[in-house]
Amino acid sequence: MKAEKKKRMMRARKRKRIRKKITGTPERPRLSVFRSHRHIYCQIVDDLEGRVLAAASTQGLPLKGTVGYGGNKAAAKAVGEEIAKRAKEKKITSIVFDRGGYKYHGRVKELADAARAAGLVF
Repeated sequence: MKAEKKKRMMRARKRKRIRKKITGTPERPRLSVFRSHRHIYCQIVDDLEGRVLAAASTQGLPLKGTVGYGGNKAAAKAVGEEIAKRAKEKKITSIVFDRGGYKYHGRVKELADAARAAGLVF
């Protein structure tokens, strides 16, 4: 099995394990993170209704021209601040963090720390 395929399969397994334990509710939605090599994306999801309440990414409108390269910690920090701002507009203060099968370090940690600093409660 090729290394890249094995890596994807292992992430899918981890993600499944994580999602068994956490669920987004209307009172406390789930902040889901996806990272690629060039960009980072996050969504606030209400799993009971199956709706995305807010989303932000390095390819989104306010950040697209300002962050430069989207695959670094500075870009992740900007996305974390943006998602917190959008959550506050929707009156969301408390969330459940879904790291999406990634290790909690680097860009994922930077995004979470920026969202916390901007006022979201995990």
